[in-house]
Amino acid sequence: MRVLIVGSGGREHAIAWKVAKSPKVDKIFCAPGNAGIEEYAQCVDIGAMEFEKLVDFAKTQKIDLTIVGMDDPLVGGIVDAFEKEGLRVFGPRKNAAILEGSKAFSKDLMKKYKIPTAAYENFTEAESALAYLEKAKFPIVLKADGLALGKGVLICNTLEEAKEGVKSIMLDKKFGSAGNQMVIEEFMTGREVSVLSYVDGKTIKTMTSAQDHKRAGDGDTGLNTGGMGTFSPSPFYTKEVDEFCRKYIYQPTVDAMAAEGREFKGIIFFGLMLTEEGPKVLEYNARFGDPEAQVVLPRMKNDIIEVVEACIDGTLDRIDLQFEDNAAVCVILASEGYPVKYEKGYPIHGLEKFKDLEDNYVFHAGTKRDGNEIVTNGGRVLGVTAKGSDLKQARANAYKAVEWIDFKNKYYRHDIGKAIDEA
Repeated sequence: MRVLIVGSGGREHAIAWKVAKSPKVDKIFCAPGNAGIEEYAQCVDIGAMEFEKLVDFAKTQKIDLTIVGMDDPLVGGIVDAFEKEGLRVFGPRKNAAILEGSKAFSKDLMKKYKIPTAAYENFTEAESALAYLEKAKFPIVLKADGLALGKGVLICNTLEEAKEGVKSIMLDKKFGSAGNQMVIEEFMTGREVSVLSYVDGKTIKTMTSAQDHKRAGDGDTGLNTGGMGTFSPSPFYTKEVDEFCRKYIYQPTVDAMAAEGREFKGIIFFGLMLTEEGPKVLEYNARFGDPEAQVVLPRMKNDIIEVVEACIDGTLDRIDLQFEDNAAVCVILASEGYPVKYEKGYPIHGLEKFKDLEDNYVFHAGTKRDGNEIVTNGGRVLGVTAKGSDLKQARANAYKAVEWIDFKNKYYRHDIGKAIDEA
């Protein structure tokens, strides 16, 4: 089987690593890929949004299966473009990827089908949003409606902050067209948990739980990022929470999308808040999380190709999805200054120390090859992942492995998974 992966980050590296383990696969391509993905795949210089070129490549190279890792192409309709040409592709169609592509759509869907979430209002005009805030309770959450690289969410503690937030999202267009519409919702408190799932249109199979760390600085300080690290499983995701979510959130979401004529096939990522009133949905994503994929996929026992094909064929009910009885922690090594301003092009040393290790991985997020060297090429550079018998051991192993790698302006959080100590 010949497989094409679309994307270039740590998530796509984790997918490529997992795909390479399948005995069904002979050859892997990745567009555009990165310096780490080269170990498993032939990287192709085609952008993730260049649908026509990607379709042509898939046809000329006789690709049997395309796996789309990124949100932008999914929301943009890449699956529709591939299916139109009779090509086999994994991911939701455009009319289903709207679950992530529009926060206003997903909030309205949850309200209509009584799926637990925070109270909210949608706004298309800054004036009405500002008027609403005058009577609102604080803190409050502002969300750009569209895709914003995981950064389009502002938590505002005062009216002044919120007014400034409306200005930056809707008037200054800090997140571009993603801010043409905005959601204002109540601020929820509790533990955050991420649960990824495979969906075939009717059946849903959830993966092991995880928890991301979005803020740039230790102690959850600083700006929101694409994610500075994650751990799996979450000790706060109990059997009772799981049972509640299966009954009131997971299956109802799949059924709601089908009822709306938006059959969802692919990955649904459930961002949950475990509130005093019970679990509620913070957000949906329509693909693997990044860096959640880097801790979930190494713990998955199944052949990913078998699971993906079952999703496409509508036979997911026949899959027994299994995960190892252990734990994993991923620490993101970033460029100092991320997510605002940072420098690129610095040589990375120590990557060879991960070769042939069983329970340590280094997934490339922002790297490229420069002659004989691999250099930094993004804000988030590498995801250092380690497994252990439990979360404390996995955390110790991950931070030990972080020291094996060095590059100029290397920056990382020192408290990924610290919540484990409080469980």
